[in-house]
Amino acid sequence: MSGLIPGNIEPGQGKLLIAEPFLKDTYFRRTVVLLAAHNEEGSFGFILNKELEISLCELIKDLPDVKTKVFLGGPVQRDNLFYIHSLGDIVENSVEIGGGIYWGGDFETIKSLIRRNEVSRKQVRFFIGYSGWSPGQLDEELKERSWIISDLDKKRVLESRHKDLWKNALKDMGSEYAQFANYPEDPQLN
Repeated sequence: MSGLIPGNIEPGQGKLLIAEPFLKDTYFRRTVVLLAAHNEEGSFGFILNKELEISLCELIKDLPDVKTKVFLGGPVQRDNLFYIHSLGDIVENSVEIGGGIYWGGDFETIKSLIRRNEVSRKQVRFFIGYSGWSPGQLDEELKERSWIISDLDKKRVLESRHKDLWKNALKDMGSEYAQFANYPEDPQLN
């Protein structure tokens, strides 16, 4: 699959990783990952389009019965809850990823905003676990053309329908990539 990775987009904090159409790794097949960090110490991010069959109030018992979805962020630390948001400085100690998207911060503030109904699903997304790469590992996967790199689109990250995210992210990149959105998961069925 030569030519899948645009030459002018480098991996980095705030970029999206779009799984190439025939990625063999079943865990990351047809996923979109938001990179929260990418440096000499490694990389980490969150899978944006793997919804779990559990709501936030089932995980955090002192929250109202809201239908906030929880996503599988990746295979690392699956016993921890992580979140990204567009609330900025409202949530102390949050770290800006880019494009008005932040991760982490004071969870008590997040819970308080949820209790007072002052935050919407389009402002925060919750994850169990995260996706992590050791130093150089993601670069090797990029050389193998496992991922297509795209710029961050805030609308796609927080507001998008997660089921169509992989296809829509490819279509957003133009006709050269839009064709991949229609490929079958099994290339032998093509």
